[in-house]
Amino acid sequence: MARLSDFTKGLWSENPIFKLVLGMCPTLAVTTSAINGIGMGLATTFVLISSNLVISALRNLIPSKVRIPSFIVVIASFVTIVDLVMNGYFHDLHKTLGLFIPLIVVNCIILGRAEAFASRNPIFSSLLDGFGMGVGFTLSLFVLGSIREVLGNGSILGFVLFGEGFYPFLIMVLPPGAFITLGLLLGAMNKIEEKRGEA
Repeated sequence: MARLSDFTKGLWSENPIFKLVLGMCPTLAVTTSAINGIGMGLATTFVLISSNLVISALRNLIPSKVRIPSFIVVIASFVTIVDLVMNGYFHDLHKTLGLFIPLIVVNCIILGRAEAFASRNPIFSSLLDGFGMGVGFTLSLFVLGSIREVLGNGSILGFVLFGEGFYPFLIMVLPPGAFITLGLLLGAMNKIEEKRGEA
């Protein structure tokens, strides 16, 4: 039976980036701006929801010995759809994200949810799980990308925030900036959890 927690756990208690620390490759690579984070997050969310639905619907038909290859075929089909649609309608974003769109196929968040949840739960619960994990992933990428874009470029979603006197922290849009920002956000979430535990 579907529960609200199937959705909400992806937002905080089992957030793919800040709690489970999964999908670090696209997280660190594409979050140089907020729009990149949103684009990658929405693409991943579509694949998560779609693959969870199909895998849950077919869970009793897929033999256990070939379940992982079967899951990968399902996931790869939806990634191909995302890749083609983004290339056709959001070409500039597709060009920016580049190789990381096809690499959604091997994103451990998606395969992990297929194996741990969708293959063992009914369709609606799997839909909520995929949607919650996708929203949590997208929000995390957006926050990470926004911080890096504001500090590294002085803008957000392409809008300039500061005047000519602003000196950007260029390190924030370089790979070390991704690690620094992620580390600080992980520390902040752990501190919040610690305070909640004490309360």
